[in-house]
Amino acid sequence: MHTHPTYELYRPLLTNLAYRMLGSKGDAEDIVQDVFLDYHQREQGGIQHEKAYLARMVTNRCLNVQGSARKRRETYVGNWLPEPDVAYGAALPPDPLQLWERNETITYAMLVMLEQLSGIERAVFLLRETLAFSYDEIAEIVGKSEANCRKIISRAKAKLGDAPDTPPFYSERAAELAKAFITAAETGNTEALLGLLTEDAVMISDGGGKVRAAIFPILGRERILAFYEGLARKGVVGRGYIPASVNGQFGFLLFEEGELKRVLTFQWDAAGERLQRVFLIMNPDKLTSVTNQPADLS
Repeated sequence: MHTHPTYELYRPLLTNLAYRMLGSKGDAEDIVQDVFLDYHQREQGGIQHEKAYLARMVTNRCLNVQGSARKRRETYVGNWLPEPDVAYGAALPPDPLQLWERNETITYAMLVMLEQLSGIERAVFLLRETLAFSYDEIAEIVGKSEANCRKIISRAKAKLGDAPDTPPFYSERAAELAKAFITAAETGNTEALLGLLTEDAVMISDGGGKVRAAIFPILGRERILAFYEGLARKGVVGRGYIPASVNGQFGFLLFEEGELKRVLTFQWDAAGERLQRVFLIMNPDKLTSVTNQPADLS
């Protein structure tokens, strides 16, 4: 088998799997590259299910990396959030609705929720619920029986609870959100934002000790609004937020003097009307993969 066709055929799926397992695009890409290098140095004659075999290699490496990553997070400064998958400006399709219709990524909020799962629970859940592997394929990949895999899925779903759907990328409610956040950040007028947050909303920011960020989550709508009023007073918002796709859902980017400083994304309530969680990624190490040219800032 030639290297190039195999790589092109399975690289997107395997990279998605590794990214969802680890929450790091860089680590995901490194693992997939290593897997293909290893795979093509092996004798492949006896491999019957190439996709499952490659998925097992990626899953095992992710489980190994995940263990050491959890230990590092014990000393992480403040809240740890996954690295966002961002598209904006010229990277978005001409019809933004197409992005949501064809995008197979899971939302950023779900990526955060997956941190509640053990490594094997996360692997089985992702393989089944987001990548549509059959139970017999999953059993082969993780080295467990099909019955055991079904139990793991049930346990994972119980831990995650009812994860709310998120509105499409350019839904009417998302457009309201864009205007309200930009107004609040630039002027300090949070009146429109008030109706978009649940009373018990939580804002989580990740600076990783590299930039100034809240060490603990900001609890409650009033405190989140006060945070944005403070940003406006300090004048740190610059020329405003740029709408973007963050893991296939609505979000914002903030540039200062042409450099990306913040990625903002959300978790909606079950009705898709108000925000329950606000995620603010500020750690510069987690913004390095956002390489597209920004949209018009004027």
